[in-house]
Amino acid sequence: MAKRKITIAGIGPGSKEDITPAVIEVVSKADVVVGYKYYFQFIEPYVKSGCQCIDTGMKRERERAQQAFALAQEGKDVVVISSGDAGIYGMAPLIYEMAAPLPHEEGKPSPPRGERGEGPQIVVLPGISAFQKAASLLGCPMGHDFCVLSLSDLMTPWATIERRIRAAAIGDFVTAIYNPKSNDRYWQLHRLIEIFLQEGRSPETPVGYVRQAGREDETVTLTTLGEFDPEQVDMFTVVIVGNSQSYTWQDRFITPRGYYREKGEGARNKGQEIMMQSFRTIHSEMQNPDVPVWRLWPLLHAIHTTVDFGMEQCLWMDERATEILYNKVKDGSLRHIVTDVTMVASGIRKGALERLGIEVHCYINDPRSKQMADEKGITRSQACMRLAAEEYPEALYVVGNAPTALFEICDLVRKGQMQPVGIIAAPVGFVHVCESKHAVKTLKQIPKIIVEGRKGGSNLAATLCNAILTFDDAGQLKPGRDL
Repeated sequence: MAKRKITIAGIGPGSKEDITPAVIEVVSKADVVVGYKYYFQFIEPYVKSGCQCIDTGMKRERERAQQAFALAQEGKDVVVISSGDAGIYGMAPLIYEMAAPLPHEEGKPSPPRGERGEGPQIVVLPGISAFQKAASLLGCPMGHDFCVLSLSDLMTPWATIERRIRAAAIGDFVTAIYNPKSNDRYWQLHRLIEIFLQEGRSPETPVGYVRQAGREDETVTLTTLGEFDPEQVDMFTVVIVGNSQSYTWQDRFITPRGYYREKGEGARNKGQEIMMQSFRTIHSEMQNPDVPVWRLWPLLHAIHTTVDFGMEQCLWMDERATEILYNKVKDGSLRHIVTDVTMVASGIRKGALERLGIEVHCYINDPRSKQMADEKGITRSQACMRLAAEEYPEALYVVGNAPTALFEICDLVRKGQMQPVGIIAAPVGFVHVCESKHAVKTLKQIPKIIVEGRKGGSNLAATLCNAILTFDDAGQLKPGRDL
């Protein structure tokens, strides 16, 4: 009897240009080709005269494999075709499962190898996978670590699929998605998007999807995770979700490998990469991550600085305060920042100040403040605020140490001697701290960010100020630009 052989061939996503020479050669020599009839059109030019093409119908993979074995037992050279790569959601695993000894069932030991008798030789020829073809049409989205998921729960419980989705999101993998949607499976892709956003993937993350990749009615679409509409895809579509470093350029989807990370304008340095990873972790662990960006951004900064998730409860701010204050930076009405102590001034990011043309002022070491404090019988912090009111009455006032400074700001505003563009109130301690924060809340016309209760400090006040100065990075959750 002739040597029995089954070749499992991946014929690529659908165009003849994407079929490998090795697959063309084996198809041209086959006695029998077994597969789903839709795929025969792609190999028809290469099939030899007299070759038998056997269609087992859609969703008849088991019967297809059984027929291939039966034909091989007759001594025929059999080729089983799969679209894309035969080993990726294709026929190769099924053929090998059928050839291998059965796994143990209900505690019974596996039968010894060879119990089924000597089977045919099995050869797998790789093909271009649909996700590879889709990626090439989109640009280079798979440039770094990636994973491939199927949303079909026909063979895999949804609970298992969801754990894999969450792992992909947490691991910051570029993710290719097969079987994203069908008539019966309409909600699973919506759930995937929800999980990715919950785990900190930015709404601005690039998403590309390709329908009928490599075929005549191919369509290629590039969007973002926030704008992606799952209703636009079907079972012939491959979806690719980028990682935190992916971006778009000239309608191309790019995931950088990292060679130019520290070169060129806008490149990320190591400190920024660490800060971005920290923000993703914080966002994934927050009790209530689904808050508006104007609240989320300073909250992430506050938790990052203090490692205190209690900030979710004690960080208070006026409606859209961060956005309003950043708009004042953009329109030029916020050009000066006054702090109560030098530690706050030191913590405000120098790169951001230079980039935005903003000056920081602190009067705590000004001889005039000591003289005024001695003459008036007030604290040095109060004297600092009085001096600042004379020179920069419309600055952003940032208090991270002294509640007396905050009380003085309230008094000067009520007297009409200053009108700050905004106030960050984060004094810390046990004496009059809470009261000073209650007082500043009465300044209804001034946008404020307040750390309620006894908590606060210079580092916290500075990071809240940095959150305002970098609010244009909030949409993509990309902190640390000015590190």
